[in-house]
Formats: sequence, C-alpha cells, structure tokens
Amino acid sequence: MTGNNVVVIGGGFAGVMAANRLTKRDDVIVTLINPRPRFVARLRLHQLVAGTHDAVTDYEEVLSKRVQQVIGTAAQIDAGKSSVELVSGETVAYDYLIYAVGSGSAVPSVPGGPEFAYPIDTLEGAQRLRPVVDATPATATITVVGAGPTGIETAAELAEQGRRVTLLCGGVLGPYLHVNSRRSVAKRLTELGVTVLEGGESRVTAVTRDTVQLSGGHTLSSAVTIWTAGFGIPDLAARSGLSTDSAGRLLTDETLTSVDDSRIIAAGDSAAPSAQPFRMSAYAAGCLGAHAADTVLNRMAGVQPDSLHLRFNGMCISLGRGAGIFQFAAKDDTANKFSLRGRPGATIKELACNAAVKHLTKEARKPGSNTWRTDDKHRQRLLEYGEASASR
Repeated sequence: MTGNNVVVIGGGFAGVMAANRLTKRDDVIVTLINPRPRFVARLRLHQLVAGTHDAVTDYEEVLSKRVQQVIGTAAQIDAGKSSVELVSGETVAYDYLIYAVGSGSAVPSVPGGPEFAYPIDTLEGAQRLRPVVDATPATATITVVGAGPTGIETAAELAEQGRRVTLLCGGVLGPYLHVNSRRSVAKRLTELGVTVLEGGESRVTAVTRDTVQLSGGHTLSSAVTIWTAGFGIPDLAARSGLSTDSAGRLLTDETLTSVDDSRIIAAGDSAAPSAQPFRMSAYAAGCLGAHAADTVLNRMAGVQPDSLHLRFNGMCISLGRGAGIFQFAAKDDTANKFSLRGRPGATIKELACNAAVKHLTKEARKPGSNTWRTDDKHRQRLLEYGEASASR
C-alpha cells in the first residue's frame, strides 16, 4: 500500500480527532465525510432541548484546514473497490478508511414509540424537540425514558427550569454509579422535583400522544415523552458486508483494524476491538480517534501499529446548571465509593465538556499533541477473560 488518501466517515469527536491527527504527515490527503456542516457536541444535546446551549461549533474551530470536507451521508462502503458511495450518488475513493460513524439511542421498539417518543441522540432530534418543550405548559408532565447519563441530565436540566418531570428508569437509576453516588443523584433529582420511578415495573411498554404505559400495568400522563434508553449503531458496516458485533459495531483487532480489511480502521462508539468495546463517551471517542489515526500513519510508514492502551478515570453527570457529580472509577472502569458532588461536580462536568472540544482544537493546530493515561494490565485481563468465556 503506497497511497496516502484517507477518508474518515463521521465528523464527531472520534472522526475529527482522527482527521486532525492524520495531518502529522504532510503528504496525507484527508477527506472527512459528514452529513452536517457544523460540529455537534452530543454531550450537550440535553442542554439544547432545555435552551441552555446550542450544542454546535463551527468546524473551522475544531478541524484542521488541511482536511477536506464532504457534506453528505455514506450509503455503502465498497471494500473491493476501496470507495465510499454517498446517498447523493457521488463516490469517494480511499487508500485507507477510518470508520467513525458514532452511536445513538436505540429506536423505541414499543408500540407508539417511533410515532410519539422524542429521541435526542442527534442534533435534528434535539432541535425538533426544543420547540415542543417550549410550547408545553409548565404544569404538564414531561416524561424522560432511560436513566443513564443522558436521561438523568435531561430530567435535571428541565426540572431545574421548573418543569414537571418524571424519570422512568426501567431498572436502577444510573446503573454505572456506585450505590452512594446513586443515592446522591436521587436526592438531587428529588430536590429538583423530579419523580423517579425505578425497578422492573417502570419499564415502558407503549407510548401514546399523551400517555406512557408501564410494565407494572400503570398508565401515566405524559404531555411530552423523551426517549434516551438503549444504544444503537448505524448499520453502514453491516450493510456493506463487514463483520460487526451484535450491536452493529465494526469488529476489529486491538489496533482498531477491521478483521476483514487492513485498510479499514474503526474509531469511537462504532468500534468493537476484540469484541470488547469501550464504554461510550466523548473521552473514549477522542482517544480511539487518535489511535485509529496512529494505526494508519504507522501502516503508511511500514511500522507495526500499537495495540490499544486506554484508561478511564470515571464519569461526569450534570444535574442541572448548579450541581453535578464526578464518579471516580477503579482501573477496571467500575465505579468506586469516591465522588465529587454538588457545585464541584458541576464544575468538573463543565470543564470536561469544554476539554473534549479543546482537545480537537489542539490537535488541529498541532497534530499528535494529545496524549492519554494508559492501563495495559486491565485491558489484557479483559481480553483474557473474554477468550476464556468464549471457549466455554
């Protein structure tokens, strides 16, 4: 392989980081394919719904001037011809391809979900919901389905503005959190006036225009139903005949290289290295984007790419503008008993959101400048456990 034409599909945290880092070499031609003309900070979409942030940034601020932009949507990857076909019919050729299509909420599978529930995993979804929320009387109940970080943040953001909010967990509140942190989050939500329903009976079984039906047999009034539950991956890889895991992530080795084609490298939420994907986050997306670019650059230089090395430190969750929580994690990315709460938690969350974008800007100006802490032993233990489980 001698060509240095690299196409990146996806203009989120992983794709932009990868595209910027690839410009370390002066002879690399980088093309970024993305359906939107502006960068979307998905970790702020709940704020867009509440009107406290617009969640977008001009690509001029985060993307290297050397990266060519194609505004469009990839319809098919033809690995045999080394090309990407767009919905428009245009074809973009590549020598290497970085697959960074991201993730979103799962499509509501319950009756009435697709028609009456509002997902906020995309800019368009959040923009569609914003005027609906604005037009809803403050006394009417807004229901948030899903109690992961996005659901918690959305519920808190709206309740802080005086909205009546019900949060349906479908299980436990904040599954990642340590039990102590979970209690703290529940207390803050209660202070904001959020009604939190946990347990199996809080699972949604149907949605109508003005109600949600629960597995426990109850029907709740809901003027607006916001859907944040589940996890979905665009089906581009599977549709293109590439190997994926059960969620649709591209299967790769530990260098993020597709198990089917050494010219295709994955990054971010749409990557499943060794069928053991990392937790979805802007932090992981940036790290994996950088690693994907390094894998491509090493291959161009005739050097064996390195395996993944990545360590998580915890999770930040905002609880409105005035409070938040930073949940510390052990090296194996499990929550421990330590956390920062209240105003310090909100400060760290805001710093983390700003840093995620600043890392992209830094990489655009000085490619190769971003580095991260690593934890080799945990990843190796995880892979060994996975291999042992697969052999049973």
